[in-house]
Amino acid sequence: MLRLKHALEPGRAGFGELTEPAAELRSAGPGQPGMAVPAQVIDEVVVTYFARPHSYTTDDVVEISAHGSPVVLRRVVEICIAAGARLAEPGEFTARAFLNGRLDLTQAEAVRDLIDSQTMYQAKVAAQQLGGALSRRLSDPKQKLVELIAMLEAGIDFAEDDVDVMPDERIRRGIAAVRAPLDQLAASFAYGKIVHEGLTLAIVGRPNVGKSSLFNRLVERDRAIVTATPGTTRDLVSETVAIGGIPVKLVDTAGIRATTELVESIGIQKSREAMADADLVLVVVDATEGWRQEDEELAELVHGRSAVLVENKCDLGRSRPSSVVRHQGVIRTSALTGEGLDTLRAEILRHAGDDGADREPGFVTNARQQGLVRDALAALDAASAAVTNKVPHEMLLLDLYGALRALDGITGATTPDDILNLIFSTFCIGK
Repeated sequence: MLRLKHALEPGRAGFGELTEPAAELRSAGPGQPGMAVPAQVIDEVVVTYFARPHSYTTDDVVEISAHGSPVVLRRVVEICIAAGARLAEPGEFTARAFLNGRLDLTQAEAVRDLIDSQTMYQAKVAAQQLGGALSRRLSDPKQKLVELIAMLEAGIDFAEDDVDVMPDERIRRGIAAVRAPLDQLAASFAYGKIVHEGLTLAIVGRPNVGKSSLFNRLVERDRAIVTATPGTTRDLVSETVAIGGIPVKLVDTAGIRATTELVESIGIQKSREAMADADLVLVVVDATEGWRQEDEELAELVHGRSAVLVENKCDLGRSRPSSVVRHQGVIRTSALTGEGLDTLRAEILRHAGDDGADREPGFVTNARQQGLVRDALAALDAASAAVTNKVPHEMLLLDLYGALRALDGITGATTPDDILNLIFSTFCIGK
């Protein structure tokens, strides 16, 4: 299928032609031989050969780069399949890289995160994970745990050879040294989850307080309809934007007020549902009208959960803050002039867990990793309790080995096949 100007060389790209396989026409009559039809050129291509183990999967790999026409690309696949190849399963290339030892499981998951990233910050975090940031962060506590296990095993196996049994206080210090970085890693999940999945922000308030105008300003385009008539928004309008590199799904809701109009009532019910489902709620008040009873009730409703109180239209007047606002704080904005928008974005990021501090590279970004970190911590807690209760070291080691298995499960050293199949099934075809 390829007509190359030069022989393939490992690690080099070569120019060539993609051709249809040679065919043979039927003979014109009995006893007459058929005619061979020369191979027809489909496209000019660039061909790159990666010799094992210097490829993504560590196998021999040939990549064909055509001009991108869907018809041509589909024909390339058809020719390959006709010659005996098959389509890759979802995630098969990355699965091969993992099984062949080129990537560990955290790096393989980072490939998927990199493909799915919606912001540059997400892509940078995934690239750090792909480079082994999480694996490196795990290596130190894992090494300390292995050393602790080895010392305990030696005390048991060679007690007759004058090898000292490790004292309880030293075991406690060893467990604490393993636990401290794992506690920090477990705490990183709150932020890592938001970086990976983003957060949902519902904009709520009375009709005509400027919710849709504020929504459009954050989206930076006229996405929601804005009029001077109260109650314009009847259904939920959503858009995802990047704020500080975090994907934030903004949800503009219908104004909440008492009404007997059927369609508006349905919209208000959807607003309440969106408010309940959101990770963060933005309560918007009209600064020119001050805080009314409905505003106070909304502020009280979100009290105790992640919420930001906003006085909009601050370019037109100043309201007198209520007792609720004095306790929780308020951000003054103008959707018209953009005043206070930077402060609002910073407050949204603060609620997302981004305090502006430089974070250690490598943090937990999915529930599978977090669950295994928690399992390791639980096993270490059990080991600490065993030391306190003077449990024999043979039994104590069972808990320490349990913690080690959990850490191995994060990188894939001891992950069951069914978990691996589930992980790679979520990849796109061909990666």
